[in-house]
Formats: sequence, structure tokens, C-alpha cells
Amino acid sequence: MADPALVEALVACGHDLGLITGAADAARYATDATRRPDVVPEVVIRPKDKAGVSAALALCHRFGQPVAVQGGLTGLSGGARVRPGEVVLSTERLTGLGAPDADAMLIRAGAGVTLQRLQEAAAEQGLCFGVDLGARGTATVGGGIATNAGGIRVLRYGMFRAQVAGMEAVLADGTVVSSMRGLEKNNAGPDLRQLFTGSEGIYGVITEALLRLHPAPGLERNALCAVEGPEAALALLRMLRGRLGGLLSAFEGLWPEVYDGACGIAGTRPLPLGSGLYVLIEIQAPKGLIEEDAFEQVLMDAYEAGLCGDIVVAQSRREFDGIWHLREACPEFTFSLGRLVPHDLSLPLRAIPEFLGRAREAVEAVDPVARIYVYGHLADGNLHYVVKSEMRAEVSAAVNTLAARMGGSITAEHGVGTDKKPYLSLVRSAEELGLLRRLKSAMDPAGILNPGRVIGLDD
Repeated sequence: MADPALVEALVACGHDLGLITGAADAARYATDATRRPDVVPEVVIRPKDKAGVSAALALCHRFGQPVAVQGGLTGLSGGARVRPGEVVLSTERLTGLGAPDADAMLIRAGAGVTLQRLQEAAAEQGLCFGVDLGARGTATVGGGIATNAGGIRVLRYGMFRAQVAGMEAVLADGTVVSSMRGLEKNNAGPDLRQLFTGSEGIYGVITEALLRLHPAPGLERNALCAVEGPEAALALLRMLRGRLGGLLSAFEGLWPEVYDGACGIAGTRPLPLGSGLYVLIEIQAPKGLIEEDAFEQVLMDAYEAGLCGDIVVAQSRREFDGIWHLREACPEFTFSLGRLVPHDLSLPLRAIPEFLGRAREAVEAVDPVARIYVYGHLADGNLHYVVKSEMRAEVSAAVNTLAARMGGSITAEHGVGTDKKPYLSLVRSAEELGLLRRLKSAMDPAGILNPGRVIGLDD
């Protein structure tokens, strides 16, 4: 239970902390998108500004109070699920958003700003933000940075890490660390932004960021192609990269079981069933850089070269959005299947075909009646490998171990949280883990920030 004296101190601290202390009101903070709540927090702290975050953490540090840090609650690795004895610190009220700087192509955003609101602000100035996710309406800037989120256009713009030009964070004892100059070149010592990016809140709480923007594309085209399987898809990718270069902005893979289910969710079926894999391809280009029909010509050349079969090219914005809606229906479909064992794997591209065969064998050896559903960001090697099975621990151990042995990672874009923590040693050396623990000890000596996630002092 939270110390009553801590609650009294939070109330009396002089900052607008938006405290919630009733179980009924706090219930929605119990879990993230994994939908597996552990406990309902007794206290939820929702500061309105960095001064409030600093004051709240200083008090929690003084009382030795464990804190679960939360953003938009769209995480899929259990990092925001509340554990017994924890209070929640939510960044949802840190919603300040500056006007885009069209010259520097930067924008200042609070940790609680949603991805969609950020995208809309950029679009008003003829700019765009490079990261996009299906959960854009609820996923927040702070959570995106803390987990180094990826999404559908990593191929073009990189992970969230590449978008961060400046950052402000609060350490466990309330110390505010700010690096918000936004300079393209600044070699004045190590870059502290990178220390917090991808750290999942174990080193500090991100409160604000200076983010990079890009010119909005004047031309966007997409298509859905049927191919025989992953080998054919990779051959198609090589050809498209050679012909389109940096214009290629997305290359997503939907395996037949997921494609069929997503079509049911989306209420459309652009291509018939019967192919081994379906690939969503998108290009983005400045207006006038290429001819309007150049995309179709490249795809026709791929078809004539035998690299793909049926092709549907969007001819309107409605059709363009419809193809993306089909891709975004994939997680909705898999969530609808009930109890699942999800995996967010990163693999070397060349290893994907072999991995898929060996992973099926490994899963079926553990659970002969398991069902496998695969989709993901194929061009950057990120597979969402979802298994319907009651043998959760055994299946996860088999799949994650295989991915690690083939040169991959147990998590590509969802983070470690609590769910992937048992497998972290598969992909990080003892020396790396030791360094991460030393950093944790230096920055959070009492171990109050997100204990039990990623790495802890007692691991």
C-alpha cells in the first residue's frame, strides 16, 4: 500500500498533480494494450508540467516508493502494467505542443502529445512526422521515445530515435536534465538523448522533446501485391530498392492467415486468397520528382520479371487509405482470436525464409495444435509472429531462442517491458547487462523507476 504520508505530501506539494486515489477511477491505469492487468494502482499521479513531475518523483524517491511510468498505454510488452505496491506516474497531461519551425523543421512536444495530434500540426505547415503507428490516436511522444517505437515507415525515416533532436527528462530523485538545443552538429560530449531513448523509463521520465519533421510528400502511392512466399518478397524488395531508392517508404508483409482475417475486419478483399504472401508497397516523393505513372511502371516490370503475381494499385485517396486500413486491421484480427502468444521479432532479412520454416517446426514440437499468424514490417526484418496456444512459456522460449540463434532480436519495436525480460540475456551479453545495471544504479540508486522492467538492481 502507498504510504499515507506520501499521499499527504503529494497533496501538499503545491503542484497540480491531478491525483487519483479511488480504485474505480484508477482502474484504467492497471494495464497497457496487453490487456492483462495485475493490480489496480492505489494512487495515480498526473502532473501538468515538468515541475510537477520533478516534485512528485522527489517525494517518491524520499519515501522509497516504486513508480510505474505510463504514457498512452498502447505498449505490448507489459512495461506499463502495474505491479503490486506501485503508484502510477502518467504523462497524459504533459500536452504542450509548439508551432512547427518550418526553417529548422523541428517541433516541440510534451510527452503526453499523441502521435496523431503531432502529425496534424506538422501537416498544417506542409510537413510530416516520420513515425506512424496504427495506435496514432492514443500513442504518445514520451512513450514512443521511451520504447524507441518503429511503425510502418522505418524504411524511409528510421525509428523514433532518429526523430529526436532534443529532450528533457526528470531523474528518479527529481533532477531535471534538459538537452533541447536542437543543433544538427553538437559534439560537446556524449549525447544524453540517446541514453533515455529506448530505456523504457528505467533511467528517467521523459517530459518533453524537440522532434524532427520532414517535407510532406507531394506524391503518395501504394499497392498490394501477391507473391509466392518470403523468398520472392525479398527478391521483389531488392528490385524495388534498385529502381525506387529512397522513394520506397513501406514494404509490409501479410501472410495468408492474417490477410484473410484482416480482410474480414476491413470488409474488403483486394486480391483473392491462394498466394503465399501479400505485400503492401508504398512510395513517397516530392511533387514533380517522378511521373505519376512511374510507380505502376515499376510494378509492371516486376510482374513481367516474375517477381510478383496479382497487383492492385490504389487509384484514389480512398483506395490508398483502404489498403492501409487492411494492414492496420491485422492486430485487430489477431487480438480477436483470444489467448495468444505474441512475438515482436527482428531478423536479418536473409534469415527470414529459413526462420519461418524452423520456427513452425519448433512451435509444433511444443504444441502440435498451435496456430501461427504472421505479419509485419518486412523490409526492416520485423515480424509480428503470433501463436495461438495455451503453452505460453514453452512457445515463447522456443521462438525467442531460435530468433536469437539466427542473429535476430527478441524485440524489434515493442520494447522489453516485463514480458520479454526473461529472454533479454539471449540477445545481450553479460558485459552489456552489467553496464546497463551500473547505469541504473547510478541514475536510480533506490530502484524506484519501473522496477522489474528491462533490468533491475537485483537482477
